[in-house]
Amino acid sequence: MTLDRSEDPRLALAQARPIGEIADRLGVADLKRVTHSERAGPCPACGGRDRFALNTARGVFNCRGCGARGDGIALVRLVLGCDFPSALAFLEGERVEVDPAEIERRRRAAADRKRAQEEEAARYRAHAIGDARKIWQRSSPADGSPVMQYLAARSIRLPRAPDALRFLPDHPCVKKIGGRLETLHRGPCMIAGILDRSDRLVAVHQTWLDLSRPDLDFKAEIRSPSGERLPAKMVRGAKKGGAIRLGATGSSARALVAGEGIETTLSAMVVDPIGPANFWALVDLGNMSGIMLDRPGVRWSGEPDMSDSDAWVPPPWVDRLFFLRDGDSAPAMTSAKLRAGIERARASVPGLVGRIVDPGEGRDFNDILRGK
Repeated sequence: MTLDRSEDPRLALAQARPIGEIADRLGVADLKRVTHSERAGPCPACGGRDRFALNTARGVFNCRGCGARGDGIALVRLVLGCDFPSALAFLEGERVEVDPAEIERRRRAAADRKRAQEEEAARYRAHAIGDARKIWQRSSPADGSPVMQYLAARSIRLPRAPDALRFLPDHPCVKKIGGRLETLHRGPCMIAGILDRSDRLVAVHQTWLDLSRPDLDFKAEIRSPSGERLPAKMVRGAKKGGAIRLGATGSSARALVAGEGIETTLSAMVVDPIGPANFWALVDLGNMSGIMLDRPGVRWSGEPDMSDSDAWVPPPWVDRLFFLRDGDSAPAMTSAKLRAGIERARASVPGLVGRIVDPGEGRDFNDILRGK
């Protein structure tokens, strides 16, 4: 008779192993620290550059490319291409009797590690928010600055700059390289304030500008010490659940139009297709969707995990929510995440009507505004 998995004492031992330790043992390489508890890099199954993320505090991983996700045992199965029993054997050896005291010791050690990681993550988050507020305080209003020239070059012509946008003329782009902080670039930078549900500034979105580079959409060219081209955008602070509130086209508007990026959302605001509305940029797709539920045999369920209490939801005054889809990202994954975000919003705000607005494959709303 086959013993149920839940009765195998090795399962508790394997689940108590730190996922970072498991990744190191598997030789999952080139993962760079994103936050205190998160590493990102190429997926060991489908490659890419930074589509794979490992969260040591939560003990889970996920890949935006192939959709793989799960705990440490699932990571073993992904990397080795093996079944569950083989993954368990890789982590804990062949089935043997395990001292219950050892299981309890491992569980206590795992709980202690988790508590320490959460405390350290909270300290890191507070430090990052403090940095973001210092950057914001150093910046100046965007009106009359190169920020307005940058937006106009992207065909976004506004009578005045949104209060959420500011400017720094000589701002450093600092990244951690090989465990050390290095300044990779300095120059003009658009600063956008990210506010949480309580209207507190918790992060800043930074976009380094170069108005002489139409080939880079007028953003700066930033390269790593190895020569790899890096994004000219970076967030500092705690963005999850926050938004860049770019403005409204009506004083009492109860519709909310939300996109990932500043340029996408402002493009919709300039076109103003639905009448009075508020326009918020939610920074990235993950923030728009929150965590999705896992469903067996389904790569992206499109269903929100409502236990993700920190996920973004619209304020209670919103009665219509429009999510702007970027057509130049992975279609199936993007659609599923936006569906999850809409369903989360509907569950959070009774009576809300939600809709995903699609610009067409291979382009975003700024492409449409610029006639591409």
